[in-house]
Amino acid sequence: MKRQAAEQRGRRGENFAAWWLRLHGWRVVGQRIKTPRGEIDLIARRGRVIAFVEVKWRSTPNQLDQSIDEYRLRRVAAAVEAVAHKFMRAGDTARIDVMLLAPRHLPRHITNAWQP
Repeated sequence: MKRQAAEQRGRRGENFAAWWLRLHGWRVVGQRIKTPRGEIDLIARRGRVIAFVEVKWRSTPNQLDQSIDEYRLRRVAAAVEAVAHKFMRAGDTARIDVMLLAPRHLPRHITNAWQP
């Protein structure tokens, strides 16, 4: 039961992040993209920029600082390598972003969070 509740919170967080991105001029072109190397929560486009977005939802803002690390970002980067060709066009710029969410707080959008 605990796992199902966490899954529901994660989905709500991803939906909220997608809504937030749309309000800021992004078009969400993919959500919950599964690859053999991992999952990409959101893929968004704004102009010539494609953002592969990792979404983290925690019950308090203090927990957000520990929710993302190099290991998790490396897994997202591996998943991006598997599917980037399906979403990118010639001349596009790709990046990996992170959205950190907690109740009653504005989302924190970290752009270009992964730079190997």
